[in-house]
Amino acid sequence: MKAVGGMAALSRGGVVVELAGGGNGRKPRFCEGGCVRCAPVSLAMRSDGAASGSCQRSECSPSPLSSAGGNGVVGGLTGLKGRRKSGAGGGAAGKGLAATVAILMEERGSSYGSDRGRDSQLLESFRDVIPMLEYQSALLSQSRESRAGVENKSNVSVVEDLPALGEVDQLWLKMREEARWDSIKEPALASYLYSTILSHRSLERSLAFHLGNKLSSSTLLSTQLFSLLNDTFMEDADIRRAIRDDINAVKERDPACVSYSHCLLNFKGFLACQAHRVAHRLWNQGRHSLALAIQSRVSEVFHVDIHPAAKIGSGVLFDHATGLVVGETATIGNNVSILHHVTLGGTGAVGGDRHPKICDGVLIGAGAIILGNITIGAGAKIGAGSIVLIDVPPHTTAVGNPARLLGGKQKPAKLKEIPGETMDHTSFIKDWSDYVI
Repeated sequence: MKAVGGMAALSRGGVVVELAGGGNGRKPRFCEGGCVRCAPVSLAMRSDGAASGSCQRSECSPSPLSSAGGNGVVGGLTGLKGRRKSGAGGGAAGKGLAATVAILMEERGSSYGSDRGRDSQLLESFRDVIPMLEYQSALLSQSRESRAGVENKSNVSVVEDLPALGEVDQLWLKMREEARWDSIKEPALASYLYSTILSHRSLERSLAFHLGNKLSSSTLLSTQLFSLLNDTFMEDADIRRAIRDDINAVKERDPACVSYSHCLLNFKGFLACQAHRVAHRLWNQGRHSLALAIQSRVSEVFHVDIHPAAKIGSGVLFDHATGLVVGETATIGNNVSILHHVTLGGTGAVGGDRHPKICDGVLIGAGAIILGNITIGAGAKIGAGSIVLIDVPPHTTAVGNPARLLGGKQKPAKLKEIPGETMDHTSFIKDWSDYVI
């Protein structure tokens, strides 16, 4: 306990927290016996004279704290109200008290006994005078961000310093803004959003934390995965660019994606793709066992099976992703969109280069099966449920079992747009068949 500028300060876990009215030498009585385990704001509803008694709880012991003003919690709240109205009054006492009450209210393990009703009333008053935190880009101070975690009942109460504004990419700022407003609109998700997004200073750390928790098991710890994933992201600029390209691709092409943060948290195709990028880098470094372990966990958790040796470009969308299989020697170019239950497989037990090569801008519909060392040309479209066994020329449409080119093999119809970006799955139907149900 020490004095800070006329106020008392409590050192809690290395963090100095100011207490209101610390200059007159009185003790803060969190219960009648000075116990910090009782309701921390109960005494605020009492007079100072009532604070001289002793707590009746057998487990209570005298508080080791010293110094807090006679006006106590109520005085601090009054100061907060004054500052809120005037913009200057109320002073540091109210600010310090807000942090104190917020931190102490986090420790709710004790029963509040007969003071519970009065505590609830004061808590409502506390919430009334503390304005809801709003998004303030990367310049949001560490203390206010930390307090947001306490108010949202997160187990994390301190975050790392945020980098300067110029060092933070706009996509990450947007994702933080979305997460903050989501936590306001849906308080049940506040702690989850704080721990996965708002408590991290970069997209890479947030993704590493989230993926680490998703892929962890009883023997493969989330802390180990976090370090591995974060180190890989930070060491490879190409992966960092690909992550952002993939997020933008999901948001632009999938109308079901309501926000960038929604993609990061909930789109398993995106998460599986980023996990593969890490596994692929490990594979190229000769760390095959670890790469295969990550592949196995991704398959178990997301039902997406991508061999670590497979090569995947950027701006890729794995929509829904369930049942996606990509073989060892397969390659997927940039700006490719692939639906669920798609197989990029081999032709049997033959080794060597045996899997498909998907060029840039390709769209592959749900349930399509593409087998063998064949090439799907740039800007081509593969219809849902098709089985493709031979090369498909660029900017053409192949559909059926076995797949046939729309317009015929000699003069196939050419696509004017890039299907991997437009996500147009069905416009070819009227030209492919006149069959009517």
